[in-house]
Amino acid sequence: MTLGGILFNFIGATVRWIYGTIWRTIANKKKYSFREYLHGPKDGDFIIDEVGHGCNNVAIGMAFLIIVITLLLRYG
Repeated sequence: MTLGGILFNFIGATVRWIYGTIWRTIANKKKYSFREYLHGPKDGDFIIDEVGHGCNNVAIGMAFLIIVITLLLRYG
């Protein structure tokens, strides 16, 4: 994975972890570790969980940065 992919993966996992932790606390559900948001569940399927989580993290990381940059340019 490229440096940009690693960065977007980390940002996306961070956003998902924050949202998931808040939502699962409110809903009183099982919480997952940051590592599971970053790499997928501990005992999950490699292709679906690890690769799928990576793709989701990259997409969410890119969307998050686009939103932040747009807000900074508009209001900053």
